[in-house]
Amino acid sequence: MADTGMTLAEEARAKAYATPLQDFQVHAIDHFTSDTLWPWFERLRAEDPVHYTAQSEYGPYWSITRYVDIVACESDVARFSSSQKYGGITLFEPPEGSDPAQRSEERANFIALDPPRHDAQRKVVSPLFSTPSLVELEPLIRERAAKILDELPIGQEFDFVDRVAVELTSQMLATLFDFPFEQRRILPRFSDLLLSGPADTEEENQRRQAEMFMTLNMFVPLWNDRSGGDRRHDLISLLANDPATNGGNTPENYMSNIILLIVAGSDTTRHSITGGLLALNQHPAEYAKLRANPALLESAVPEIIRWQSPVAYMRRTALSDVEIGGKTIRKGEKIAMWYVSGNRDETALDRPNEFIIDRARPRQHAAFGFGIHRCLGQRLAEMQLRVVWEEMLRRFPVIEVVGEPTRLNSNFVKGYTHLPVRIPA
Repeated sequence: MADTGMTLAEEARAKAYATPLQDFQVHAIDHFTSDTLWPWFERLRAEDPVHYTAQSEYGPYWSITRYVDIVACESDVARFSSSQKYGGITLFEPPEGSDPAQRSEERANFIALDPPRHDAQRKVVSPLFSTPSLVELEPLIRERAAKILDELPIGQEFDFVDRVAVELTSQMLATLFDFPFEQRRILPRFSDLLLSGPADTEEENQRRQAEMFMTLNMFVPLWNDRSGGDRRHDLISLLANDPATNGGNTPENYMSNIILLIVAGSDTTRHSITGGLLALNQHPAEYAKLRANPALLESAVPEIIRWQSPVAYMRRTALSDVEIGGKTIRKGEKIAMWYVSGNRDETALDRPNEFIIDRARPRQHAAFGFGIHRCLGQRLAEMQLRVVWEEMLRRFPVIEVVGEPTRLNSNFVKGYTHLPVRIPA
């Protein structure tokens, strides 16, 4: 690229405002890996908030970019479906000629179902995210966070994603599944493989598929061991012993829900832990404010989640003609509800492009979704974030970001694979 004298953000803004709206491809993964998505959505919110993309690698789709419209669409389960038989929750469509069973609801996890099947399956795992369960988990999370932080090197550069974010969330996932603890790291690794953009070569794609298959295969003996046995209080036991999720003791629906819980149980927390540290380093006055008053974590945690928006969008499919924002979405058409855009919506939020840890209404954000599909583990995610930041603030005056982050190659989950940091001696 020619040296224009502009920053990357300035170049992105110039390009976003010079590109005709009909040529917008807001889903382009390089917008997310370079963190230059913001002006594209800013322009859509201002000029075409319900925007039709006629051609893309995902086929045609509508972008829902304003907060109020996202709430309206996600709350309208009668007319907007999450069901796998219509395409599920991502823009990706199975290739032509692929197995029709890919769209079968028998294989779908509960986020890709509509009521009443969605409600019945979600209810199976909800006890692990209840208030009594969280009260029981908090001391364990605190103990583990303390151990992780006490082992960090002082005065040396290290990768915050690997040493803190991935380690904490992989330990938590292994506990929720009662999964072999020494192999916990393969769980977030699975999520990254699943969510990364297209592989560069077919050989790389096959390697990814084989690695993911090996991970899922580990859950077969765990199912066999716990199915029909004593009611243990872990996700695998709950899924394997309830008629709503065991499919008459067939593994397809079980495996699909395992995939959902690996991704959901890992990504919001670990990417928000990393995104929070990055945001506080980019806004040193807010970092100083938090260090001076750690009680502000009550509002800082939801502000971090809003700012990071770890899930970039969710897809729905129209079951009938629906008018949103003056546009008619036809039956069978798909929409992307862009949470990343709703969380920066100037018409709904006060100063949304500023990171403010003592924001007056910090939980007014779209990051967890709305309605029946609102994130099941949101309170666990917030609790983990609060605990790890309480422990970091007790130990370290500051953790400095010393290089650029490497972002996950995805337009669905907005996350990180590396963040170089240093704790000053």
